[in-house]
Amino acid sequence: MKIAFDGHEFRMAVTISHLSEPTGVDALGRPIMSRAPRVLGRLWIPPKHRARLLGWLAEKRAYTVELIRGLDGRFRVHIALELDERPEPDLSRGVLSVDTNPDGLGIANVSSHGLPEPWPKGFQIPDSKNPGKYNGEFQIISYPSGFLTIRVPELAYASGFRRRYLIGVLARVVVDIAKALGKPLAMETLSFDQGRLDRGKTFNRMASQFPYAMVLQALMRRAVKENVGYKQVPPQHTSTIGRLKYEKKYGVSVHCAAALVIGRRAMGFRERITREVRDFVLRVKERLKPTGSPLPREGTGMTRRVEAALQALETKLHRHNGLARWQQESFFSCWRELKILALAFR
Repeated sequence: MKIAFDGHEFRMAVTISHLSEPTGVDALGRPIMSRAPRVLGRLWIPPKHRARLLGWLAEKRAYTVELIRGLDGRFRVHIALELDERPEPDLSRGVLSVDTNPDGLGIANVSSHGLPEPWPKGFQIPDSKNPGKYNGEFQIISYPSGFLTIRVPELAYASGFRRRYLIGVLARVVVDIAKALGKPLAMETLSFDQGRLDRGKTFNRMASQFPYAMVLQALMRRAVKENVGYKQVPPQHTSTIGRLKYEKKYGVSVHCAAALVIGRRAMGFRERITREVRDFVLRVKERLKPTGSPLPREGTGMTRRVEAALQALETKLHRHNGLARWQQESFFSCWRELKILALAFR
């Protein structure tokens, strides 16, 4: 199959290879096949894609064509182009950061100062055009402070074309929001941190079968198509930092707080140890003080792992704010021990 442009309209030639017939054999005994017939037809391309396809053909770049015959007898053509021109993100106005979860997305509108920026006056979330089969399947929870949660409960359990369709709708809505705000996207890399604070039996069951890479790739493809820049950052400890520093401060879910951390990390801001974090460690220590009771202290959370984390934090907390940014974001930073405490006393 080959696509061409004759100066007025697009045409596609299809070679019907199975109609080729043997006409003899060569000196080695191999069959000599006749030339296969070709069918030439007109190809209608939507106006918004004509300029891109015309430039692609002029550059003689590779493309993939799929010919599908519908139930009405008409033929439809799916053309896939490998887009490699990635727009550069402009971080001067802030970012729209995304935290990926099995049941939806946590979104934060981050300003150029690294703080959540309220939604513009009169701003409305782009219409998702009813992707669900029933009311409430596509749930949007908006916070005036600049946070947003998009929940699709079926996303974690849907299979096949249904899941790909829901992921495509999510990607379109998120990129449309970023495009309306004039900001690039900030998202996690394809690696996924298994030590999240929301883990449990239900979450682990959903996470084990959820394609995180499919969501991130859909966001990147949609961003490239809409000429929206994006930046990926490592996901280490984003949920821990969001839980301890921003969840109660802004009154949002841990996913929205993690999205704020992702946006700040994409813009180059450091995550310092604040009073909220130190107070959390002090509350843990107060809870683990000996009570003088002869009864066993089962269920209070003092395990060897928690005790080792508290001992490591004695030195790590004082050094953290003076470390380089890459050291603060590393896997073995103090956020690793703080995650252990948060998981033990959540």
